[in-house]
Amino acid sequence: MVLNLFRRVSASIATKRKASGPVGKRLYAVGDIHGRLDLLDQLLDLIREDIRQRPVETAVLVFLGDLIDRGPDSAGVIERLSGLRDFPAKALFLLGNHEEFFLRVLNGEDGLVYDWLGFGGDACAESYGVSSAPLKAMDEHRIAEVLAAAIPPAHIEFLKSFGDTVRFGDYLLVHAGIRPGIPIEEQQPHDLRWIRQPFLSDGHDHGCVVIHGHTVSDGVDHRPNRIGIDTGAYRTGILTAAVVEETDVRFLATAGNAPGCS
Repeated sequence: MVLNLFRRVSASIATKRKASGPVGKRLYAVGDIHGRLDLLDQLLDLIREDIRQRPVETAVLVFLGDLIDRGPDSAGVIERLSGLRDFPAKALFLLGNHEEFFLRVLNGEDGLVYDWLGFGGDACAESYGVSSAPLKAMDEHRIAEVLAAAIPPAHIEFLKSFGDTVRFGDYLLVHAGIRPGIPIEEQQPHDLRWIRQPFLSDGHDHGCVVIHGHTVSDGVDHRPNRIGIDTGAYRTGILTAAVVEETDVRFLATAGNAPGCS
């Protein structure tokens, strides 16, 4: 699913022109949360205060995916974000590879659930009150049944509503990245949610600046053609948001080493 926001840019951005968001609009793009409700609440407070101190006509808040798994409170993160109302920015959500995996497990797809449990899904199950140790002794279809019984249907429907891309002026927001050399409209969901190479090392102009998560970096990975903002929140305590307003790019982040780091 493609969420077209405000305006499209031309197929190619001149490399000498500085990338820009739409006039009068501000973007807050949030990196991978991975079950850290404590950090999410801190970052939402920072964003709320930023909007209060710097009023803007229109603000949009985009979550780049991987809300769940690894950290201690996936259920709390989903509950908070699915009920995010009266916030001074419109919220949009992208599907990360962890949400994709989770939905496929709940759908009973064969050959996935044990990988998911070892992929951080055990922490997600625990957050819904399902002990992961007994799960590992069950067959796949029984695990899917137990999980489906424990997880509120509204949480599942919320995850199913997520898109794959958001366009914000000269910026393209995705979870993982894009396949270099392929037009944006022809990008495959698997790449948008899972790719690392050759995207990460590619230095070509993509026709947009890609803002992404998925690959943990030591601090923001800010390059001419992409901005990586997965700062490993679940283990570092640093959850990062990129803030784009016309030609200005800045960052908000939690302080790091917060209680609950694993």
